[in-house]
Amino acid sequence: MRFLHTSDWHLGRSFHRVDLLGAQAAFLDHLVATVRERGVDAVLVAGDVYDRALPPLAAVELFDRALHSLAEARVPTVMISGNHDSARRLGVGAGLIQRAGIHLRTNPEGCGTPVVLSDVHGDVAFYGLPYLEPTLVRRRLKAAKAGHESVLSAAMKRVRADLATRREGTRSVVLAHAFVAGGAPSDSERDITVGGVSAVPAGVFDGVHYVALGHLHGAQRITDRVRYSGSPLAYSFSETNHRKSMWLVDLDAEGGVTAERLDCPVPRPLARIRGQLDVLLEDPALERHEASWIEATLTDPVRPHDAMAKLCERFPHTVSLIFEPEHTGTEAHGSYAQRLKGRTDQQIAEDFVAHVRGGSGPDDRERTVLRGAFEDVRVDESVREVAR
Repeated sequence: MRFLHTSDWHLGRSFHRVDLLGAQAAFLDHLVATVRERGVDAVLVAGDVYDRALPPLAAVELFDRALHSLAEARVPTVMISGNHDSARRLGVGAGLIQRAGIHLRTNPEGCGTPVVLSDVHGDVAFYGLPYLEPTLVRRRLKAAKAGHESVLSAAMKRVRADLATRREGTRSVVLAHAFVAGGAPSDSERDITVGGVSAVPAGVFDGVHYVALGHLHGAQRITDRVRYSGSPLAYSFSETNHRKSMWLVDLDAEGGVTAERLDCPVPRPLARIRGQLDVLLEDPALERHEASWIEATLTDPVRPHDAMAKLCERFPHTVSLIFEPEHTGTEAHGSYAQRLKGRTDQQIAEDFVAHVRGGSGPDDRERTVLRGAFEDVRVDESVREVAR
């Protein structure tokens, strides 16, 4: 059995206000082309189909187009809801869509009911575990407590119970949307921490032949049988060094796993650059990033004037600008209260200006403005005191 493991499409998401719908459409075209070219028997989508519970119309239309393309390719697709999806909305019409070979698994109580596909070696049972919000599903799954490990363990208990009723030699695959211990997160995943704990041990999934995970955006191998496909596109600069891909998995007659990593189309590379503005504008080594989406961190001691416009002249796709002045060695030490002790409001305000400018304090005109502001505040306070 050959299947394609993907996840975290996040249809409708933008990148620093840059519309990604065209790039997402290109990925879905690439996915369908891969299905046809590589003889794929099934497509697995491990959650976060959409970026939010109420996706924009254009994202819904793109999803609809993808479903039609997969149905026309006559390749069964198993898809679960993730923590970004509205499980109820994504699952609308699941019974009808199933007739076209698209199997939506969004109901937690259906964890133990697989999609069964067959090849020359027999049956493969695909179990869909949608994102399980512990406080919402604990009672429905009869979990011991409201935690990620507990509810996933309860769901896997149902999976194993169903597997035990099936003919000997049935191979098994689980789709799940969770944070599994050992995985490397990025900045673009929504926090799912409950009670200070978000990660679950990989051992929760023991007893099945392959686990197709979603949620973390970097493709990674937890074990040979437990893998994240990652998101097909980068959704934050923390993913600058990610290789965006899908897993092409072959499951042999005994359930042995062979996985090949297939690259996804890259609409535009990402780059993080750092330094003083003049250096960034002149450094010949940065020429390779001129067509990239850029996150620029400026280290000038004083915030440069019109920095974004100047950066965009050389790097037209600069989308994020951060100001982190280099350490000047003049910062005060000790507690906040100690640093303020014995200082006037005027001195504190001037120190603040110097801090945000990397050591350059206010000039005479700015000191006058600050002094006038404090005097106006004192007058207002005196008037209110008299009124009381």
